[in-house]
Amino acid sequence: MSSFLRRRPQVIALLTPLLLWCAYPGGGEFWPLLTIALVPLMVALTFMNARQALWTGLVAGTLQYLLLLYWIVVVLGRYGGLPIFIAVPALVLLAFYMAIYLAVFTLLGRLLFTAANPCVVLFSVPALWVGLDWLRGQLFTGFPWMDIGYALGSVPQLIQSADIFGHGGLSFLVVMINACLALIVCGKKEWRKILPLAIPTCVLLCITGYYSNTRWQDVEENLNVAKNDSIVIGIVQGNIDQSIKWSPNNQQQTLSVYLQNSQSLFKEKRPDLIVWPETALPFYPQTYPDFGLLQGFVAQFDSAVLTGAPWYEIVDRKTKDIRYYNSAQLLEPQGNFGSYYYKSHLVPFGEYVPLKKLLPFLAPLVEAVGDFSPGEIGEPLEWRGARIGVLICFEAIFPDIARAWIESGANVLVNLTNDAWYGKSSAPHHSMVMSVFRAVENRRSVVRSANTGISGFIDPLGRVEEPSEIFTTWAQAENVPLMNGKTIFVRWGYMFPPGCLVMALLLTSITVRQRRRSASKS
Repeated sequence: MSSFLRRRPQVIALLTPLLLWCAYPGGGEFWPLLTIALVPLMVALTFMNARQALWTGLVAGTLQYLLLLYWIVVVLGRYGGLPIFIAVPALVLLAFYMAIYLAVFTLLGRLLFTAANPCVVLFSVPALWVGLDWLRGQLFTGFPWMDIGYALGSVPQLIQSADIFGHGGLSFLVVMINACLALIVCGKKEWRKILPLAIPTCVLLCITGYYSNTRWQDVEENLNVAKNDSIVIGIVQGNIDQSIKWSPNNQQQTLSVYLQNSQSLFKEKRPDLIVWPETALPFYPQTYPDFGLLQGFVAQFDSAVLTGAPWYEIVDRKTKDIRYYNSAQLLEPQGNFGSYYYKSHLVPFGEYVPLKKLLPFLAPLVEAVGDFSPGEIGEPLEWRGARIGVLICFEAIFPDIARAWIESGANVLVNLTNDAWYGKSSAPHHSMVMSVFRAVENRRSVVRSANTGISGFIDPLGRVEEPSEIFTTWAQAENVPLMNGKTIFVRWGYMFPPGCLVMALLLTSITVRQRRRSASKS
């Protein structure tokens, strides 16, 4: 094995994306593999030169994201209208772009593993990983899809420290465990000197475990107290086929599905609010002739409906300047839209086309009549004591958007999404576990309504109450606690990932200088 590792370290490194897939939700779902998944890559780096490390990062990263993002072909091909010979290369290009961040990690990580003090490696390597994850979530509108810490989202007992440093803190800990094991493996005959490095890792694990246990008890007590400050919310998962959703002939049938399932919720509980998914109304409410059916429903049951819907505003009639939005509209019993939110973080090539004039062949990817315009996060939507922060579609994967709603005073988060685009893939499972972290980071209930699933109620501890199955019609109502206050994450912990990037670059530059000094002396 040792001789093979020396001759073919790149092959050993490719075990890492396979192990990660086996650990992730929607893949093998065996999360304990996270503790060793990065070890093959880290150990292999010590047998490579810089060029090999760079190319290994690109290849391993491309493989990793091909496994994670294969559903992109479904999105682009089946629903985006692109032929397979364009959809597949588009997936490969996206995976390659995502792999660039891993390539930077392998290039700098190799330098740290081979030249830095082991104690420096133990902290700088996790910091580098977390910092690059953060950077990937910022550049080119950002795409922080399934950072490694998210894979723990199915085990809420382990992620309670997310209310301090967010999901990045869990990523740091996971990578630190792997770095510690890699150092021990690479220690060879000097293992007695390397083994003590496990001490700070174990200490950090114990502190995190103790905090999670203590915090769990505290939040659970607060939830029991908050039962008196709650609201009954219903969710309807319409399971509307995406291929016919926007057909004018099916609009009335779609509305009937949502109205009938919403009415069924009142047999057991009386929801104060019913939540429908993103673009549950596949028409512009301002011009739909049968909109009175929905107005009659909310008036009859004295309940409000928060629904996703396309919306437009006429800016200038003379110039025919019209702006279109992907919106969330709160319809009150009086029959009027009391408040609304326009999606602020749009999906490039899905809700608008960057450089559309230069790339006209991508226009079919735009779902609405025209490109959507971005909105802004303002005051929460208020209804019967609930101050609602709305996350539309993949906005739930951006910690800063949820945090902005909490800063604005939201006491509950609602995620409206349409995961029908993903088909029966791992993507809906990824979306759900990332939403779990928004609940824990901010200590808010998250109500998630998805067209085809996964829908459900996530409490501030990250527990999901009987989530729906995908591609089924489903409706359920629950008592949702309304929490207040700001976590450490909301106040300043969100700065942990960019702080990691700064620290990693600083330690790497120091290592480079020390290496040059040593080379000049010799």
